[in-house]
Amino acid sequence: MGSNPINLAVRFLLELIALAIFGSRGWALGEGPVRYIWMLTLPIIAAALWGIFRVPGDPSSSGEAPVRIPGWLRLVLELAIFSAATWALASLGSMNLAAIFGGLVGVHYLLSWDRIAWLLRS
Repeated sequence: MGSNPINLAVRFLLELIALAIFGSRGWALGEGPVRYIWMLTLPIIAAALWGIFRVPGDPSSSGEAPVRIPGWLRLVLELAIFSAATWALASLGSMNLAAIFGGLVGVHYLLSWDRIAWLLRS
């Protein structure tokens, strides 16, 4: 199920939403030109972490791993990024949206139980 095309599409949308949330949080962090720097920097950092630190052979991605990490660490990284995005949304005053986003992430991971098992074995 974790490699199901629909589940992968949902995961991709959740990733894009998380990046947008980080951009919004960055915008709220600064004033003037600094807010543009934060708005761009936070999503770039999150995207870089997501794309660089990989488990070799991950069926939910290309299978390439620029920086190889164990599966359990990848799972922690993913959960940290999604949790940070949920917190960022809540810190912007959107508690209901944060709850919805966090709930969607939770449902996604429940439906990806086979991938989580694979990550924990890798």
